[in-house]
Amino acid sequence: MTQMSNWKQRVHEIIFEADTKGGKLFDVVLLWSILISVIVVMMESVESLKAQYGTYFTCIELAFTLLFSIEYIARIISIKKPLKYIFSFYGIVDLLSILPTFLGIFITGTQSLSVIRSLRLLRVFRVLKLGRFLSEANTLKTAMLASKQKIIVFLFAVMSATVILGTLMYLIESKEAGFTSIPRSIYWAIVTLTTVGYGDIAPQTVLGQMIASFIMIIGYGIIAVPTGIVGAEISKSNTVSTQSCSNCSQEGHDHNAEYCKHCGEHL
Repeated sequence: MTQMSNWKQRVHEIIFEADTKGGKLFDVVLLWSILISVIVVMMESVESLKAQYGTYFTCIELAFTLLFSIEYIARIISIKKPLKYIFSFYGIVDLLSILPTFLGIFITGTQSLSVIRSLRLLRVFRVLKLGRFLSEANTLKTAMLASKQKIIVFLFAVMSATVILGTLMYLIESKEAGFTSIPRSIYWAIVTLTTVGYGDIAPQTVLGQMIASFIMIIGYGIIAVPTGIVGAEISKSNTVSTQSCSNCSQEGHDHNAEYCKHCGEHL
């Protein structure tokens, strides 16, 4: 019983944590596997490559599916509360990354079931697991959450400005210039403020062009504001450990933490 417990603990350290030598090696191997599998999926979508190397793509995909299936099962076995992982974000992503291939084995490409092929696109969700390998991801997440209210207030102010400016342009410009309604004028204000500039609508009057120039100039400053807000929060954030709890699989603990801050399990 003790040997089994130690084995699970060892597997958990390798799979869920990046602080150990084994964990770092596992992360590197898994990272490259994810990248290669995504590249194979993209190459398979090219008809000329699929016609010539389709068999190889299929074999490679089956090999990666087997690898990710073993990884998925190992994660479930090595954690004390498997349901915590299974129904977590990454647990669902891991499951979705292997299901389409298995569905393709049991369900042949009949005309009525051709829509099943769209599930193959779900395999690109594997790339979302890349965030697990970056220790800075926890810092970024903390900074985003801390700056959430500031960004919401900022976006509300920007939307209010676009409504006012769009309505003003609707009153100034003519319908012939493209400002046929207030919503369409607001669309123009958003496109101009974000410096996208599609060019499908353009002011014709001198006053309208002056307002457009003003919007373009302040657009550059507005784009930089969210970056500054998040950057300030990142500079205040403390780097956290990549250690994962063996009970609930949660991360983001302090380096000197002895117990999980989510479930109280000893780390």
